[in-house]
Amino acid sequence: MMVERISLRIILTVSCLLGAISLQGQEYRYVEATELTVTGKVFPDTPNPYHRMDTARYHGFTPGEVNLLMEASGIAIAFRTDSPSIRVLPKYVRPYFGGGTTGFAGRGFDLYIKKDGKWLWAAAGLQNDNSLDKPVNLIQDMDGTMKECLLYLPLRSEVASIQVGVEEGRMLEALERPFRHRVAVFGSSFTQGASTSKAGMAYASILSRETGIQFLNLGVSGRCRLQDYFAAALAEAPEVDAFLFDTFSNPSPEEIRQRLFPFIEAIQAAHPGKPLIFQQTIYRERRNFNTAADKYEQERMELAARLMKEACRKYKDVYFITTTNATSPDHYTSVDGTHPGDYGYTLWARSIKKPVLRILKKYGIR
Repeated sequence: MMVERISLRIILTVSCLLGAISLQGQEYRYVEATELTVTGKVFPDTPNPYHRMDTARYHGFTPGEVNLLMEASGIAIAFRTDSPSIRVLPKYVRPYFGGGTTGFAGRGFDLYIKKDGKWLWAAAGLQNDNSLDKPVNLIQDMDGTMKECLLYLPLRSEVASIQVGVEEGRMLEALERPFRHRVAVFGSSFTQGASTSKAGMAYASILSRETGIQFLNLGVSGRCRLQDYFAAALAEAPEVDAFLFDTFSNPSPEEIRQRLFPFIEAIQAAHPGKPLIFQQTIYRERRNFNTAADKYEQERMELAARLMKEACRKYKDVYFITTTNATSPDHYTSVDGTHPGDYGYTLWARSIKKPVLRILKKYGIR
């Protein structure tokens, strides 16, 4: 029996070594992601193509807000390849090692491949702090047929370069834009994707994959408070067909009361005739036993509902949807009492999908 165990251990060790040698012996060629199709950005033209906004063009942003806008949340690279394996070679400026989300979401990469007309999850990968300069081996041993791929970039890291690697001699080319239209999504850490397990699980990304409409992630963590300088920037968002807002999750009741109508008017003046869809914030599980939190959250939700009812009467093309739901009946969706996990964000996306599509359809966005 002992001999059999030793023999099995030797066989497994040799097999692993041969696999490693085979992978290391394979030659790869790399292409900068900007030579492929970059999708998911509200502001496509930025000096660093992996930033979400050129903050130097606008005034009023705090250093913390600038850092958030330099993160690659929601940006995805679309391409076609027949390579059996795919790698990513990133160059980080600020890799994320915080506790607000997993490493796979914060500094990793999330790959989806189209199968039977739908985007199917394929692989996720990341490097640790001692190997950030090395390629991330995303997937291998595929069948070598041509595939349409969608690669999500890290939600919470700033990157200077992203190179996609395929096996030498295999095709790698830009995919035609995988999604229709441009719907800007401005919001909180919920929108940015806090507490997701992978970079492609923010609710805007889920909506894009499930509807074929491009939802552009401009989530800015806890800094989304209906500020006038964010409204001024969004007023200049190019070729946007509609707006979807998660703007009641961070501001205090007083901030909502003072800022909501000026925020609407600033964006509407620059984008007349475009639908502005506001979402009610979600139920936060920390309310379950914390009476102070329960009272505060309820006050904020009731105020938002009351003011949005007035706004929908006062302004044309303004909508308020109250079906947002990231909580299951068993209350198992929360990670930290505030942010949902993947299951919660999936519930969120699917709960707003029908009302959002119904509104967009009125404007020929389908």
